Amino acid sequence: MLVDVHSHFFKYPDHFTSDFREQARRARNIEIDLTVRWPDYHAAATHCDKTVVFGGKARLSGVWVPDSDVAAYARQKPDKLVAFLSVDPAQPGWQEELIQGHQDLRMKGIKLLPMYAGFKPNQPELNYLWEYATQHGLPVLLHTGTTFVDKAPLECTLPRLVDDVAIRYPQVKIIMAHLSHPYEGECVVTIRKHPNVYADCSALHYRPFQLYHSLMLVQEYGVWNKVLFGSDYPFTTVDASLDGMRKLNDMLEGTALPRLNMSLMEAMFYRDTLKILGIEAG
Repeated sequence: MLVDVHSHFFKYPDHFTSDFREQARRARNIEIDLTVRWPDYHAAATHCDKTVVFGGKARLSGVWVPDSDVAAYARQKPDKLVAFLSVDPAQPGWQEELIQGHQDLRMKGIKLLPMYAGFKPNQPELNYLWEYATQHGLPVLLHTGTTFVDKAPLECTLPRLVDDVAIRYPQVKIIMAHLSHPYEGECVVTIRKHPNVYADCSALHYRPFQLYHSLMLVQEYGVWNKVLFGSDYPFTTVDASLDGMRKLNDMLEGTALPRLNMSLMEAMFYRDTLKILGIEAG
């Protein structure tokens, strides 16, 4: 089973402030319509069996996707889409939104944007979230790594903060997005250390040499089994991600550099991610 553990639902420009849109334009030199439509996603995810989809809430950076919008999108394809809720713990009322997303909207996990919202995942104010996730068996996927948003503090995105959470809440299944690049080394030692902490490889294939080094760390530390496949749609697609990763060894031709183990990479692509996260496949 091929599972995309990292895809977004956006309506553009409705879910973004003008400042966020301007910064995104600056980062890519063009303005991109980030609106997500199922036919567009599916057309570039030809072999994908299941997809985890979420929005995101971060007032500081200017992104806010109501969970009800994500749930409505997921209901279009209930046999394919698994919806995660999102909260911004820097805003009042987030505990109620957490309960509503889980119990009323029946969403299967939690997506956090610590850097974008300006909070640290291990700060005491979030103990309620980690206790709730423990009690209800909800996996938590959180952004780790870089960003183009100038208001988003890098200190909120470091994998060592997840290490602290995992020590205190070892039963929660945690996924650190994007292999935490450019903090891949810290990410790899953290997923090796904690049985229930994983990383996804989303949105990295268009930096092939960096991704090669990141996955070589994964290989040398022996943690291929702790990496989950994700795309980061609509920023890239499932098919482009698979193609780019499968070609990583090609650029090493004529060198003595070590090769990535493609059998282990393929096993990662077809890992039963939903079973790992404790989510029943509908």
